[in-house]
Amino acid sequence: MLFEGRIVLKGGHLVDPASGIDEITDIRMDEGIILAIQKDIHPTAGETVIPCDGQYIFPGFVDLHVHFRDPGQTYKETLESGSRAAAAGGFTAVCPMPNTVPATDSLEKISLLLKRSQEEAAVNILPVSAVTLNQEGRESVNVSAVKLAGAVALSEDGKSVMDADLYEKVLRKAKEEDIPVLAHCEEKSLVRGGVINAGKKAEELGLPGITDAVEDIVAARDLILAGETGAHVHLCHCSTKASVAFLMMAKQLGYPVSAEACPHHFALCDEDIPFNDGNYKMNPPLRSREDMMAIREGLKRGIIDCIATDHAPHSEEEKANGFGGSPFGITGLETAFAVSYTTLCLNGGMKLMDLIRLMSLNPSKIIKWRGGSVTPGKPADLCVCSLAEFTVDKNALVSKGHNTPFHGKKLHGKVMRTFVGGKQVYQSPECEVLF
Repeated sequence: MLFEGRIVLKGGHLVDPASGIDEITDIRMDEGIILAIQKDIHPTAGETVIPCDGQYIFPGFVDLHVHFRDPGQTYKETLESGSRAAAAGGFTAVCPMPNTVPATDSLEKISLLLKRSQEEAAVNILPVSAVTLNQEGRESVNVSAVKLAGAVALSEDGKSVMDADLYEKVLRKAKEEDIPVLAHCEEKSLVRGGVINAGKKAEELGLPGITDAVEDIVAARDLILAGETGAHVHLCHCSTKASVAFLMMAKQLGYPVSAEACPHHFALCDEDIPFNDGNYKMNPPLRSREDMMAIREGLKRGIIDCIATDHAPHSEEEKANGFGGSPFGITGLETAFAVSYTTLCLNGGMKLMDLIRLMSLNPSKIIKWRGGSVTPGKPADLCVCSLAEFTVDKNALVSKGHNTPFHGKKLHGKVMRTFVGGKQVYQSPECEVLF
């Protein structure tokens, strides 16, 4: 049952990093807006009352990094299915990467994506434009035009712009237009056919490895160019200890930089790969335990600014071919909060308030989005979660992609309801039916 209109959430524990509220309260919303946050709201006639006792209410999560495969590979995901998966994960806004077929690289394509999202998407779609036309690395997109169309960032995700001269010129234009650049850091010439992190596990499985240097070289370059141009460079899916160190140094130098980490990179390392299972193949790969712990520390210390999923769905047939024959990628939207809460809070000592900051407020700030706050007068973009234990079942995922290494894992933190603009767009099957 999906609700909209005048709604009162009763007795939930609100955790809002923007206001610092961390207490049990009621929330009234109507016409897409939060009207009141206070204890003991007395419902009036016509209001839908949703009991949230024992549950937590957060500002809707914001994901700066998803792949919805639409257009071009809709058998893996569509705008509609991906956005429903986002809602099931508590996300109220997501940024689809531009490496679709064709690439999202013009005013016309971004305008079409936004038009379609109004008709098909369950959550807010915030487009990201490619850096170069068709992501071919030869000619810059029209930065002014794509921003005017509604792009919130630029990214060549899936690859790096290897022409440093071209990239530097784009960064200068991005600085002029005040639009961030989301940097996928990968020195392609050093990949050498690698499919797994270089180390003992790669040797054990007899597979070619990907060294930390593949990421580190381009991360260092891009951070330096941020300092040189003044453009806001945001490092995508950081996975190495050196990336964290370089990022800390860049921030100490006053460079306009930020970064994200993915749940799989701080919850798993290459030691956790049980056998030659394609569901553990992702790019960047699961790194060493030392790298994993450095990512966790970077999040705790605020060196890494936010959590993003790099949601990358593939078909089961594609992922059944081991590391050698499977594509890179993991589906992540529906497990992100649970993996993050279990790993960082329950087992890592992070405060829940700080986790929500990483998943809602901070990513909103990076792209200048209105989200990340539960405040009267603001859009009612919220998620309601239980912190109880559950078992991940890949077959219950809303996404078309079931490629997750977390299948069968016991985690804490299940999304129960998600509201976008005051409309309930997701309800867990476990929710009580209301009349």
